Amino acid sequence: MASTAAYGGRVTGQPAHPHPAFDNRVSRDLGVPIPIVQAPMGWIARSQLASAVSRAGACGIIETSSGELDAVKAEIAKMRDLTDRPFGVNIAQAFVRDPSIAEFVIEQGVKFVTTSAGSPTKYTSILKSAGLTVYHVVPTLSAALKAVDAGVDGLVVEGGEGGGFKSPTPVSTMVLLPLVRSKVEVPIIAAGGIMDGATMAAAFALGAEGVQLGTRMVSAAESPVHPNWKQAIVDAAETDTLFLNQRHSPALRALRTARTARLVDAEHNVFGDFGDAKALYFGGDMEAAIALSGQVAGRIESVRPVADIIADTVREFGETVARLQG
Repeated sequence: MASTAAYGGRVTGQPAHPHPAFDNRVSRDLGVPIPIVQAPMGWIARSQLASAVSRAGACGIIETSSGELDAVKAEIAKMRDLTDRPFGVNIAQAFVRDPSIAEFVIEQGVKFVTTSAGSPTKYTSILKSAGLTVYHVVPTLSAALKAVDAGVDGLVVEGGEGGGFKSPTPVSTMVLLPLVRSKVEVPIIAAGGIMDGATMAAAFALGAEGVQLGTRMVSAAESPVHPNWKQAIVDAAETDTLFLNQRHSPALRALRTARTARLVDAEHNVFGDFGDAKALYFGGDMEAAIALSGQVAGRIESVRPVADIIADTVREFGETVARLQG
């Protein structure tokens, strides 16, 4: 199996896929040899992290959920200085109120977009008419069917064990992914609970053609978050996330801290209690805000470079498939 180290340089053309199963619709839509995307986490999914993912042969994603569109535009420009590999942008509709966001993304010359936290009918047509490939993030079968009807090119099927903004009625990846796969024909990227080659192989067995890594990338060496947050992920047990805001939408999955423990049974919308995100993200104060994280934090044992994470995922994927083949 080819090493993903071969994908770290500035070369032209698309390198060979390091596993035959990776030559599929998702990798072709992404334009990358390894069908892995990095989750579009607010303030985190910027050029420092996303470029490392793209250089490793996967697909980095730039976020818009921070709402800082001028900063996002600068981050996209930085991406082009840091890598000539493909990357994408996420449009998080609930957190970006600017109605010109679609035109903004089109103007950046991006070719792959994920849309989330809103209706797939809002931006799909305008993005596709400009030649972009559009995947929509879905937490339920009904949302998946609506997205397909809206004409999306593919889906990001997100299980409730994942971190961040969630459906208030979460469904695990093990249930949701094969259910959606049985009802739609479009390509699927699986998200929620995935952090290595074994879980990637499991997602492929259930019908995915690509995977999204979130919490694993928050804890990566190139992640811009404070080391305190990365260490909290490394120290977390599999039971150390809490599901917040279940009476409202979106709900949240976050690390267990004194702050989140106080909010877990709150009847009001806890977004008003989110706190100072930047003091947490970049200042390292774990009680300053809600530290979003998936249950897979309980499996993450160290802070590692993105290239190593991707390379090990590819290797373990191949080993898992070979073992199952006997």
